[in-house]
Amino acid sequence: MTDRIFTGVVWLGAGVMTALFLWLLGDLLWQGSSHLSGSFLLSDPADSGRSGGIASILVSTLLILAVALMAAIPLGLMSAVWLTEYTRRDSTLGAAVRLSLDVLAGVPSIVFGLFGNAFFSVYLGLGFSIVSGGLTLACMILPIFIRTSEAGLSAVSDDWRRNAAALGMSRASVLWHVLLPAAAPAVASSIMLGVGRATAETAALIFTSGYVDRMPTSLFDSGRALAVHIYDLSMNVTGGDRAAYASALVLIVLIVAINTGALALSDRWLARKVTFS
Repeated sequence: MTDRIFTGVVWLGAGVMTALFLWLLGDLLWQGSSHLSGSFLLSDPADSGRSGGIASILVSTLLILAVALMAAIPLGLMSAVWLTEYTRRDSTLGAAVRLSLDVLAGVPSIVFGLFGNAFFSVYLGLGFSIVSGGLTLACMILPIFIRTSEAGLSAVSDDWRRNAAALGMSRASVLWHVLLPAAAPAVASSIMLGVGRATAETAALIFTSGYVDRMPTSLFDSGRALAVHIYDLSMNVTGGDRAAYASALVLIVLIVAINTGALALSDRWLARKVTFS
């Protein structure tokens, strides 16, 4: 009886979450699909976003995400590997780093925005630019990315490490051919969580990447991200609701596409697991 109740509660929770997502997606499709077209994706905004499209917004968003992921993934993986493979489990330094990451994961995005503006935009002289926005998002992604990747690496059995060492494999080979492929699902999950937070970010990007809706010509140009554009259309532009819904629909599709790509790469990397060569 208890097992049936527990199973029912689990299925109920899953059903509620699925229903909420379908409700959200259905509302976006109902409100925004009529405004969505090829010209909407390929033309720049006009009349404060009421007409035209989101070409420049979409390019700015992709560039900001690219900068964020290119900065966060290598640094995050190195940090996760250091915490897992190069520090003892009872290390005081390791515990301090983990606590710092947990605290940073809960810091409001507006604080990251103020930090990014003060450090990247002002101190480093990058101004309101795609680089400033991307690096700020990287700082936001890193805590979750590192902790999730660390959990995946820690879950790999120590027997695999000992077996690889017994075969004479170097530490780098063990890491590349055994540990990282085995932890690929956790790494992919951390990327998806990071992308989800980064693409939905508004406050931090207003202070760093800026508000300009023109097509960027370099990474040092200001650029408006999709989330900022949706916020502006919804809150500041009268008659911009249809464009906001269509932009939100594009944002959902973008997140799904990136997550699907991350899962595909994870499956491909997972297939290399335990090659010991």
